[in-house]
Amino acid sequence: MRMNRLPRNARRATAVLHVLCAVLLPLPLLAQTPAAGVAPGFIYTCTDDHGRKLTSDRPMIECNAKEQRVLNKDGSLRTVLPPTLTADERAEVEARERKAAEARAAQAEAVRRDRNLMTRYRSESAHDAARAAALDSVRLAIKNTEARLADLARERKPLLAEAEFYKGKRMPSKLRAQIDANDAAVEAQRGAALMQEAELDRVNRLYDAELSRLQRLWAGAAPGSLGPLPLPQPGLAPATTANVSMPAVR
Repeated sequence: MRMNRLPRNARRATAVLHVLCAVLLPLPLLAQTPAAGVAPGFIYTCTDDHGRKLTSDRPMIECNAKEQRVLNKDGSLRTVLPPTLTADERAEVEARERKAAEARAAQAEAVRRDRNLMTRYRSESAHDAARAAALDSVRLAIKNTEARLADLARERKPLLAEAEFYKGKRMPSKLRAQIDANDAAVEAQRGAALMQEAELDRVNRLYDAELSRLQRLWAGAAPGSLGPLPLPQPGLAPATTANVSMPAVR
């Protein structure tokens, strides 16, 4: 029977029935759809703090701090869910991972540095030549400082001679300023000489450390296996002949 041949009330009732069917029929299917993040058809088990074995068809909140075993329908193990970490535990894990990453980066840098060292110096003679060149530049600076100190000593002699004329008298301000300027220049050059002597020592110690490392690498040590290269720090060297003694003006 066609719908247009039915009475008007019957046609309305049929239309309402069709709407209800369209709405209600999918509900059982929705009820069977697993929740987000829950694998269907598996069994979740864990043992709580009291030794009780808990079982569910989905991950259990009570077992967040425990390891949860995920089983197939036949009871075989499918996977294991690790415990959910607290904020402090997560921070600890991240700190460990960050420290491990830093260690890996440091090791990679050590390997790179050793390989570069071996590439730069193929033999001990090449390393000796590099040391000599580095020392030559420092020795040239020391020589220039010594020359400047000698110049200041020559400039000082006539100033001291003139100052003798004013012994027991008031020295002219211009002469006093010239002597003070000479004193300041001498002290500056003495300080430079000390630093240059310290640099000479630092360069030698650096090349000594490099040579010791290179000898072990040339002998077959693996790059990156020798630990950090000790880097000597600059310091003050003891007074040497580069420091010209200057008489004081009273």
